[in-house]
Amino acid sequence: MKRYEEIYREILYQAVEMKKGNLTQSYLAKSLKLSLSVVNLALEPLKRMNAVRVNQRSFDVIDTKKILYYWASLRNIDKDILYRTRADKSVTEIESQMPSDVSYGAYSAYKFRFKDVPADYSEVYVYSNNIDEIKKRFPQNEKSPNIFVLRKDANFKMTMGMLFVDLWNLREWYAADFLKDVEAKWSTGTAY
Repeated sequence: MKRYEEIYREILYQAVEMKKGNLTQSYLAKSLKLSLSVVNLALEPLKRMNAVRVNQRSFDVIDTKKILYYWASLRNIDKDILYRTRADKSVTEIESQMPSDVSYGAYSAYKFRFKDVPADYSEVYVYSNNIDEIKKRFPQNEKSPNIFVLRKDANFKMTMGMLFVDLWNLREWYAADFLKDVEAKWSTGTAY
């Protein structure tokens, strides 16, 4: 994931889940361990589309959906895949056999967050940098993959924005069912 995506994730997390619509560039730079210039550059397209209003010492989040869709359109989930393989097991078995330090993404993240799923799914996406342990549990093979391990950045947290962006970028037909449900929860405020 690009560093500017971490900024968008944090802005959305603060604005939507923490209900803080006024932030500072210095807060983002310090909390994400980035330079102020990187934060300022990431805010430029958001200013142009009127998703944020930059004040003298802070900025206001005006339109979270614009930020969310902009980030989703930039995301390239395939570039973050560190490992992929297939396990001839149910998704429940695969999820239960993952190392404890993984963060679930996409369908599994939805399931664990909302205790339900809008459709059956057959792929497990996780965020982890502990590839060796995952490879021991799920060895490499040439079959069509159903396990995808994505790079976990230093500031990672599975936020509603991250969940939406994951689902937006998946090809499976049922991703649309999950995405539609997340959008509805986002719009009504029932997701956080």
